[in-house]
This record gives sequence, C-alpha cells and structure tokens, in this order.
Amino acid sequence: MVESLIRELRRTLDDAGLSGSFLVRDLHSGDEVGIEPDLEFPIASLVKVPLAVATLERIRKGELDGSTQILVRPGRITTPGPTGLSRFRHPARIAVDDLLYLSTAVSDGTASDALFALTSPAEVSETLRGLGLHGIAVRHTMQELVETPAERLDPDNTHLAYFLAIEAGTAGRGHRLPQLDVTRANAGSARALMNLLQALWTPSSIDPGVSERVRTLMAANLLRHRLAPDFSSDASKWSSKTGTLLNLRHEIGVVEHADGQVFGVAVLTESRVPAISQPGAEALMAQVARTLRDRLRHV
Repeated sequence: MVESLIRELRRTLDDAGLSGSFLVRDLHSGDEVGIEPDLEFPIASLVKVPLAVATLERIRKGELDGSTQILVRPGRITTPGPTGLSRFRHPARIAVDDLLYLSTAVSDGTASDALFALTSPAEVSETLRGLGLHGIAVRHTMQELVETPAERLDPDNTHLAYFLAIEAGTAGRGHRLPQLDVTRANAGSARALMNLLQALWTPSSIDPGVSERVRTLMAANLLRHRLAPDFSSDASKWSSKTGTLLNLRHEIGVVEHADGQVFGVAVLTESRVPAISQPGAEALMAQVARTLRDRLRHV
C-alpha cells in the first residue's frame, strides 16, 4: 500500500520536472514515511536553523549576550536579498537577539552573516555534533550563496544560470557550481534535518530554553507560500523555515494539530525547469508532503 503510494507520488513529481527528498515523521511515535529521505542536498537558507541553535547555545553559556548591539554597515556585510538589512541604506545597530529574528523568521541573509561573524560555520557544525546531531554540514556563510552565475548575468539571461544548475551536476551529487555541490556546500538530508526538528520539538540534548526560542522564531516565519497553505489552519499551527537557491526549493517545519498530533515535515527538491518563478512546483511540493502526512496520520 505505502509502496504503491510512493511510486505514484514519484511519477507525479517526475511529470512536473521535480525530484527530491521527502520525510514526514510523527514526532510522538517516531513513525515515518518518505521518498529518498537520505539523499543529500545543498540546504541553502535552511542552515539558518542550525545557526540559530548555535547562537542561542552560546548565549545560554554566557559566551554571547543577546542584548549586545552589532553595528552593521552598508557594504560591509554585502549579502543582498529582497528583505531586511540588505535593503538598509545607512549603518544600523541591531541586538543579537533581533538579528536572530531577522535571520530565522525573515530569512535575512545579511543578518545571518552578522551572526556567522560571531559564530563561524565551523563552530555551528561543532555545536551540532556536540548535541548529537549528525548529517548536517555547515561550511560557509550566506554571502557565498549570492555568488552564483545568476548574480553575474544580465537579468535577461538569468535562465542560463538555471540551465547550468540543472545540467552541471554529477551522479555523485557533485556540481560545477560549489554552492550546489554537496561536498562543498552547506548540505544535509531530509532525515538529518528531521532529526534536528525532533530535537527541537521533543525532549533532547538541546536546552529547553534554546528549543523554545527556535520554535518561536520558526512559528514567526514570514515566508508562507510553499508548504504553509497545506499545513496551516484554524486547527493547526505551522512552524517552518524555507530555503531557495537556483533550481532548489526546500522547506522544513512542524505541524501541531489541535488534537495533540505533531508531525515533522522535511522537503528538499530540485527542478529540471529553468525558470525562476514556479508556483506549480511550490504547490506540488506541498501536495506531496500533505499526502504523506495524511497517510501517516491515518495509519
């Protein structure tokens, strides 16, 4: 029964030019269902969740003060983006706690890099390992995600960067673009990211105060066009983080139902369609993830 459903969902994704790694887990029972859950992907902005965990751990230990104001100068931290500090035209002093909000809930890459300046990618990886969380590699800042051919090409030729993203990969998940090479990029699998969600939503090695703050930040996520339409309702709460880079579209999150059921959802996808805007792909990702959740919920 489950095998036939998985085959059908794979065909549906393939017909739409999508492939990916899906995992849905009942965070109470541990029961799960997925599609290629151990396949590694570059995780793009999903890395901001481990960054938040590591930053909050350092605040908890007294190594950082959340009220400390960081001076962010235009042109100094140069990660462009549609929202947040990259749009600022003048220097701004922002507290570490508020940088966490901008980085996680608003997905502000400039705020993330201000936090990475305090806690390096290597230190974030070390924190994850110390918490017993494996399979998520944190290797670089957000700045490197905006140094792809898409940023160097004329807007009329941006589609060429998407062609390169689609065609220049290898069977071993390598890629000519370092940001898309799982051996060089920030990378992880749906299962590794699910284990992080599990640790944040259930008792674990992560301090309860740290977990509660990360859950609050993810509940405040402003980017709700991808999986949120299929998981948000008056009878449920959806907390998540999205990640997007060229032909990659990801989201991880947790849906908490009013009846007490709690499901983690991790979706990592890549598209064979060389287009920036793909609302159909966004909707299909959510449809497949919800179908898996419904199958698990009614077992």
